[in-house]
Amino acid sequence: MPRLVLASTSPFRKAILEKLGIPFDVAAPDVDESPQPDETPSQLVERLACAKAIKVAESCPDALIIGSDQVAVIEGKILGKPGKHNKAVEQLELASAKTVNFLTGLCLYNAVTGKNQVEVVPFNVVFRELSTSQIENYLRAEQPYNCAGSFKSEGLGITLFDRLDGEDPNTLIGLPLIRLIRMLEKEGLHII
Repeated sequence: MPRLVLASTSPFRKAILEKLGIPFDVAAPDVDESPQPDETPSQLVERLACAKAIKVAESCPDALIIGSDQVAVIEGKILGKPGKHNKAVEQLELASAKTVNFLTGLCLYNAVTGKNQVEVVPFNVVFRELSTSQIENYLRAEQPYNCAGSFKSEGLGITLFDRLDGEDPNTLIGLPLIRLIRMLEKEGLHII
């Protein structure tokens, strides 16, 4: 089995990949995540997923490397990680009673052949109408300041939603496993 490396320091992505029960290493990609001028959200996550995988390949030349990047988009505007409370309040107020589109770029890079497989996987979250007290209560309880869109769907964030729409719930957390499994199989790595 080829060496598998996750190009991410996200504990959420690591936990998702652990579900597959296969050995892998984790490496931190040092990549500037700033959007380029006139870059669409889809182009951004695709570029960054590949950039992360290729960057890690510099120190792992014998591996299959998984790169992933995600943005939350509402009404054409990218919502990043809020970082602090007041920004999270703004994001959740904006999301109230609206649909937030999550786009996850996924790249599987074969460092030996220099070839990659890349996809952008969508997932939509329809938010219920949120009151100020619901937003404040949620943020105090979970403090999701390092999460795009200001929530953790695997936790209390589920209370904020009316509906989830997508093929793989792991996509919302940052690593589309269904697509990744297909990519790994094309590289000869079969999970089952």
